[in-house]
Amino acid sequence: MFFARVPMTMTGVTLTLYVVSGLGRGYGAAGIVGAAVTLGMALGAPLIGRTIDRYGLRPVVAVCGLSSTAFWFAAPHLSYGALVVCALPAGVLSVPAGSLARQILAALVPAEQRRAAYSLDTILVEASFMIGPAAGIAAISGLSATLTLSGIGTIFGVTALLIFLLNPPIRNEDELAPTGTVRPPLRSWLTGRLLATLLIAAGTLFCLVGTEVATLAALRSHGDVGWTGLVIAVMCAASMIGGIVHGAVRKSLPQGLLMLLLALLVIPVGLATQPWWLLMLVLIPTNLVCAPTLAATTEAVSELAPPAVRGEAMGLQDASTRLGLAAGSPVVGFAIDHSSPAWGFAAAGLGGLALAALGLVWSLRRSSVRTPSLAAAVRARR
Repeated sequence: MFFARVPMTMTGVTLTLYVVSGLGRGYGAAGIVGAAVTLGMALGAPLIGRTIDRYGLRPVVAVCGLSSTAFWFAAPHLSYGALVVCALPAGVLSVPAGSLARQILAALVPAEQRRAAYSLDTILVEASFMIGPAAGIAAISGLSATLTLSGIGTIFGVTALLIFLLNPPIRNEDELAPTGTVRPPLRSWLTGRLLATLLIAAGTLFCLVGTEVATLAALRSHGDVGWTGLVIAVMCAASMIGGIVHGAVRKSLPQGLLMLLLALLVIPVGLATQPWWLLMLVLIPTNLVCAPTLAATTEAVSELAPPAVRGEAMGLQDASTRLGLAAGSPVVGFAIDHSSPAWGFAAAGLGGLALAALGLVWSLRRSSVRTPSLAAAVRARR
C-alpha cells in the first residue's frame, strides 16, 4: 500500500508541470485539471468504498487499476480540453489506496493495537510525500512528459495487480456477515458523532494544506525559495516523530483535542516567518501533532462505523479530507493575496477550527434531537 500511494503523491506536481510546460497553459489552467481530479476522488471515494463492501476487493481494484493506467497513458496525448474532461472520471475511478490500507489494517490488527497500526500507516504516508513529489519533479524535468506520465500509469497498474493477486482481507473472521444479512441503513450508522469526526478531518486537512501554502508564500516573499525542500522535509520528519509517539503510548489524546492543538499551534507561526530557519523551527510543534491527528481520525471512524459498511465509511473519510484540501488552498491563498503570508498561517488555523466547530455543533444538534425522542419513547413504555 505504501508503493500504491507513491504515484498518488506524484500526480499533482507532474500534472501541473505538464499543463504549464507541455501544453503551454497557465497555473490557473493546471489548477482546473488538479481540481477536477480531486473532486472526482472526493465524489468517488464513498461510492468505491460501498462497492468494495458489497462485491469485495478484487473487482474494484481491477476496474480502478485499469482505468488509472489508461488515463495516465493517454494523458500526454490529450488536448487540454480533453484532459479536463477525462480528469473527473479518472479521479472517481482512481485506486483507493488510502481507504484500502485502512480497511486492511482494521481487518488484520486487533482493536487494541489499531492506534499503533494507524500511526505506522500515517508515518508511511508522510514518507510517500517526501519521496513522490520530488521523484515526479525530477522525472518530468529530466525525462519527457510522455515517459513520466506513462510511468505513473505503469506504477498504478503494477501496484493494482499486486493488490489483486495478494487479495488481503477487508474484514476479519469475526466481522464477516452471514449470507443474506441486510446492509445497515445509512441513517443507522452515519450519526452526529461520525459526521463531527468527518468535519474535524476536513478541518485538519484544511489547516495542513493552508500551512503548506502559507509556508511557500513566506519563503518566496523573503527570497528563500531554495530552502523549501529542507523546510518541507523537516515538517514531514516532525510529523513522523509525532506519529511514532502517538502509536507507542498506551493512551493518546482524542481526535478533537489533537486537531485543536494542530490549529492553535499554527496560528502564531506568522509572527516568525524570517529568517527561513526560524520559520522552520516554529513549524515543528504543529507538525508534531499532524500524524497523530490523522491516525486518531482513522481510529475514530473505524470504531464508529459497523464492519459491514467500513469501506463506505473510509470512503467518506477520504471525501472529507479531499474537500478540506480543495477548500484550504484557495481560501488561504485569498487571505495571502489580500494581506501577507503571515496572515495565511492564521487563516489556515482559524479555517480548520471553523470546520471542526461546525462538526461539534452538528453533533450536539443531532444529540439534542435524539434525546427528546428517547425520553418520549421511555414515557410511552411507562
